Amino acid sequence: MSAGAASAPSQYVPARSGGWPAWLAGPLRGLSIGISAGGFQTLMLVMCAGYGLVLLVARRLPAWTLLAAIVAADAILLLGPPLLSQDVFGYLAFARLGALHGLDPYTHFAAEAPTDPAFGFIGWPFQHSPYGPLFTLLSYALAPLGLAGGLWAFKAIAVVSSLAAVVLSGRAAERLGRSSSWAIAFVGLNPVLLVFAIGGAHNDTLLLAALALALMLTAGASERSGAAAGALAAGVGIKVTAGLVLPFLVLASPHTRTLKGTPQRAHPTGHTLKGAGRQAGERGRVLLAACGGLLAVALVGVLGFGTHALGFLSAVGEQQQLVATHSIPAETARLAGLSGTPSWWRHLYVGGFIVVLAYALWRTARGADWRVAAGWSTIALLASTAWLLPWYAIWVLPLAAVSGDRRLRAATLLLCAYAVLIHLPLAAPLLSPASRHVVAHLHVAVPGVRHRVELAGFQMLRDVQLDLRW
Repeated sequence: MSAGAASAPSQYVPARSGGWPAWLAGPLRGLSIGISAGGFQTLMLVMCAGYGLVLLVARRLPAWTLLAAIVAADAILLLGPPLLSQDVFGYLAFARLGALHGLDPYTHFAAEAPTDPAFGFIGWPFQHSPYGPLFTLLSYALAPLGLAGGLWAFKAIAVVSSLAAVVLSGRAAERLGRSSSWAIAFVGLNPVLLVFAIGGAHNDTLLLAALALALMLTAGASERSGAAAGALAAGVGIKVTAGLVLPFLVLASPHTRTLKGTPQRAHPTGHTLKGAGRQAGERGRVLLAACGGLLAVALVGVLGFGTHALGFLSAVGEQQQLVATHSIPAETARLAGLSGTPSWWRHLYVGGFIVVLAYALWRTARGADWRVAAGWSTIALLASTAWLLPWYAIWVLPLAAVSGDRRLRAATLLLCAYAVLIHLPLAAPLLSPASRHVVAHLHVAVPGVRHRVELAGFQMLRDVQLDLRW
């Protein structure tokens, strides 16, 4: 798949809009394999089948064997072009905007630097940066590497951070008395992680590493919940969605952080009151650690961006005005015969998510496993958001891998299967038929530059559905 995408410009490398330089195609271009829609579908189905077979026998395989396979797969994807997304060039455009052009990406668009070499490769030239200050400052450090160097640096970061998430998830599972080999295979060989997240060089892999670190720190007898809260706070500095897991960690009972079993046996009243006091004290310490971590992230943001440090929150709000064609709200609205995806329909899903979140937090406060509760809440978020992108499905992988809840694992696999399915031709007759789309091309005039903005399968601007294809 990686070599096929590298051989010639195709729909699987959207960044080809800026040209087809050798540094974009990567060293596998010389194999001249080529890839068609049918070939991509076949390879994805084979990969998914292989993933399922490995999960059936993973508990009997040595961890080092699985890690070797994961490293090999990651290396192959590292050598290929960025797959199925232009987001990595968005990272570079925002970085260059601030580091080279002196424009704050939280208050300026990439289109305000139309002569920058990154401009032709990006897909969202009129959007503020939705990424946290820690990630944005990290990206600033890569701007001097140039466009090619920055791309390969981000690809390497995606590989290293995903491997860290795999190893940490395996370690957390082992500390909880579960199969580390199965957890490693569940996360590291997942096709969505490989093709969409690593193949697309997405910063969601950094989020994954922060979550896996928190899971490892709270597993076993030597749990460090305060440090875990700090890791999740750092994740918020990358993407705000990392904050969803924080309240579950704060509310978790100490024994549910470290053990896989059921709540402890009841003690006499005096012991129960003392235990409740210790539990409240522990929760207070974790809360202070979480607040301290968030304040540290905010301080770094203020030092780097001044009063605009929280501008990424506004950008995230801007994204919520868009509707991905294959999000669950959009697909169910079509099945219900609605025109577009009305606001009231989206609000119903948001309300459902709030109910699930409240119930999950209540269950966690009552002693349920916080990992399972956070996992179900993450799935509820992904099922309810109208802005669902396929690589978001990896957010729940470490939680499902480390927990012992089979239903959560099954739901995670179904979500990942859906993320894959919407990119396969066989799903075209089932998901949002083309006849229901408004097909158009949007030309945006930028002084001195002729640039075409084309998006694929999104609804935007008062539910007008656009299918803008390259």
